[in-house]
Amino acid sequence: MAATTGAPSAAAPDSQGPASAGKSMDNPTIQYSMILEHLIGDKKPVKDLNPAVMGGLPVPPKSDEQKMIERGMESCAFKSTLACIGGFVLGGAFGIFTAGIDTNVGFDPKDPLRTPTAREVLKDMGQRGMSYAKNFAIVGAMFSCTECIIESHRGKSDWKNAVYSGCVTGGAIGFRAGLKAGVLGCGGFAAFSAAIEYYLR
Repeated sequence: MAATTGAPSAAAPDSQGPASAGKSMDNPTIQYSMILEHLIGDKKPVKDLNPAVMGGLPVPPKSDEQKMIERGMESCAFKSTLACIGGFVLGGAFGIFTAGIDTNVGFDPKDPLRTPTAREVLKDMGQRGMSYAKNFAIVGAMFSCTECIIESHRGKSDWKNAVYSGCVTGGAIGFRAGLKAGVLGCGGFAAFSAAIEYYLR
């Protein structure tokens, strides 16, 4: 009797052995998936990237005046004004440079044999520089304003903004001479803007 009662009791753990082994094999899988969720999943904790915590210099919070200045500098009006001033300076310098290398500066078409005075040469150089400065300022302001408006409307900052802005600016300038000139101006400015963006990016 002792032998017969001991056999079933000895067989019982053997029959439960595979089930318990299966459970023990499932537990590591569950734990591994939980670890992955905490490391790279949705349960990953968000770390505080404060420079003071990371060992860097603490950054003080921005005041309302600083935020207002940043919003003003990012506005289309400020960008257009800055481009207008930059275009005026660049155009004036370019106009004076081209007038300096032009041999016909200061000459009177009615009397080409007369040698112009220094005052006449400087006056002609100033007029040409002012003309170039005005044109560059207008083009710069139009281009910057349209690019800012298009970028705000699209919500993206890529090369397409410059191409669209160049087309609008060139078309508006060339349209004064007719429809054909407007189309050519649009295509020319768009191609030039695309080339500049490709070179800069």
